[in-house]
Amino acid sequence: MNLLFVCSENRLRSPTAEEIFSAYEGIKALGCGTSSAAATAISGDLVSWADIVFVMENSHRNKVGKRFKPLLRGKKLVCLDIPDEYERMDPLLVRLLESRVLPHIPANVRKNSMANR
Repeated sequence: MNLLFVCSENRLRSPTAEEIFSAYEGIKALGCGTSSAAATAISGDLVSWADIVFVMENSHRNKVGKRFKPLLRGKKLVCLDIPDEYERMDPLLVRLLESRVLPHIPANVRKNSMANR
């Protein structure tokens, strides 16, 4: 399963999510940002690659939805409602990400991933 995580600059929240969920068996995770200053900017290729697109805030959902609407057909676009107030790998950020992302992962993938952590 391919998960794409989107924040503003791809420096704190989305790289944290990428690192966490890349460690799960059966999941490939990438992070990107909506800003032109992002370490990795969102692209049509990334959106096409993803099975689920997770955005950190409503502003990201609006930008991604407008820019990539045709590519999002048939995909889940999920807003995690995580504000830009955490450092990379902040333990609270990690807990928030896990609690808000895992319910969107199919049970068979989630079960295999948790067993191998």
